[in-house]
Amino acid sequence: MTEHADPAITPYRPRATLRDVAAMAGVSMKTVSRVVNGEAGVTAQKVDAVRVAIGRLDYRPNVSASALRRSSRRTAAIGTVLEDLANPFSSALLRAVEDVANEQRVLILAGSVDEDQQRERALVHAFTERRVDGLIIAPVGEDQGYLRAEMEAGTPLVFVDRQPQGLLADCVLSDNEAGARQAVHQLADVGHRRIAFLGDLALIPTAQQRFAGYQRALLERGLALDPAHVVHDLHTVDDAARATTALLRADGAPTALFAGQNLVTIGAITALQELGLERTVALIGFDDFPLADLLKPGVSVIAQDPAAMGRAAAELLFQRLDGERGRPRRIVLPTTTVPRGSGEISPEGR
Repeated sequence: MTEHADPAITPYRPRATLRDVAAMAGVSMKTVSRVVNGEAGVTAQKVDAVRVAIGRLDYRPNVSASALRRSSRRTAAIGTVLEDLANPFSSALLRAVEDVANEQRVLILAGSVDEDQQRERALVHAFTERRVDGLIIAPVGEDQGYLRAEMEAGTPLVFVDRQPQGLLADCVLSDNEAGARQAVHQLADVGHRRIAFLGDLALIPTAQQRFAGYQRALLERGLALDPAHVVHDLHTVDDAARATTALLRADGAPTALFAGQNLVTIGAITALQELGLERTVALIGFDDFPLADLLKPGVSVIAQDPAAMGRAAAELLFQRLDGERGRPRRIVLPTTTVPRGSGEISPEGR
């Protein structure tokens, strides 16, 4: 694991509380509560003082989580915004976050964004409206600058899998480029010279990093990049299966495949089995998935560690909630090569 410090940004600070407003206004907490709730019985002078204090402190009344309120004045809930909770990567990451949160007796609210920028914003808005103590986000939008106000209001943010755009904040990532390079080098070591790339949506930063690693490895091994062997924007199993079939039926077909995402890998396996080429064409996928070791041959993968990513993100978030200040932290986790057979197939039969 490596860690990098980003330039300092607006420091984390606790959210203003009812007690803070009361102290600044010079009134009781009960008076503040009455003003916030629009109750009668408060003099105009005190109402004005409370409203001024609320404005200066950017106080946000909690209207939905009083039942969860603890002595620490937190709501005992954090929001987790991930790409797809049905995907094994996202579900493993969420489970690790949940395990850390359980130790803290904190509730998890979670949702999927499905590469939809508007859905990301809607989920974030829904969670912040419920006054979650912090957010763990796998960003999909092109600009997370809209979260700056929330961050400055004291809500800790930790990004996972991808760096935020337009905002400096804590993040936990995998070394995507290095993992992709390792996959191509492994295939080249077996003797492959025509290695295809099957990528996720090209706009996704992780897909871009994995493609960059693929390109760099080809260059390092003196192999030409054949545009006919590169397919982007495969986001479903069916898309990947169709693309793989087309590649393998074409003239000068690749002898090896590097699949840049676990659903893409499953689609490639589907095509290989339908064509009867699962023991002839080599395959390495990025991201592990359930039962990959039980297929024949077993599927070789570049494995991320979503559990470690989730734990690191949750621990970092709770450190911020416990008062840790300082520059945003960037934690990069290494990937692991898992050889199971499909990536060790030689090109002799193709």
